[in-house]
Amino acid sequence: MSAQPARSYGGIDAGERVRVRRNQLIDAALGIMATDQWRTATVARVCSTAGLNKRYFYESFDTLDALAAAVVEETARHVSESAVLAFAMSAKKSLQERAFQSIDAAVRALVEDPRRARVLFDAVSASPAVLAHRAAVVQGLATILVQHASEVHDVKLERDSLARVTPAFLVGGTAEAIMSWLNGTVDITLEQLIDDLSTLWLITGNGAADHARRRLPEEKP
Repeated sequence: MSAQPARSYGGIDAGERVRVRRNQLIDAALGIMATDQWRTATVARVCSTAGLNKRYFYESFDTLDALAAAVVEETARHVSESAVLAFAMSAKKSLQERAFQSIDAAVRALVEDPRRARVLFDAVSASPAVLAHRAAVVQGLATILVQHASEVHDVKLERDSLARVTPAFLVGGTAEAIMSWLNGTVDITLEQLIDDLSTLWLITGNGAADHARRRLPEEKP
């Protein structure tokens, strides 16, 4: 007997329904993680928050840690794609304009839903495996900055240690600034925050690139 095709309901096929339910679980977990309550989370609580029957959890995730890792990955993907798209679309503009557009997109992607910033940058009560995964994902965001620096400045600068230190420094400082703004300890407008961060990125990035050029040995022809 041939396998019967998955039925559709209301014009939505089975695969799409699974994707929608997966996104509901991720959104529910995002809220729980952002409020630092993940350590006491249960599958039943996540499903209740998502408005789903408990049996639907296991069609997408094996464990709560797998769901938490997916939350981190989806959050970072949204932010990085926003920044990369803005950077690419401003290719004909000046370095200053490109930096502003990229940072503007990344910051807005984080603060338009503050849960994203809290999950990526703030303390999250989770298992060591999830915290290690988050650290690796944030490091991946820093790697994107290395690629941007290579394009804007000089690919040879990747040989200098500043190519690895500076992106991590910028991501960490930016994260702290965003969290301070969200928590109300930095009392400025969002537009001013983005402008200030763009200025700091340009000053730091250009300064690091200039210093790297001076200390890299001349290559023999």
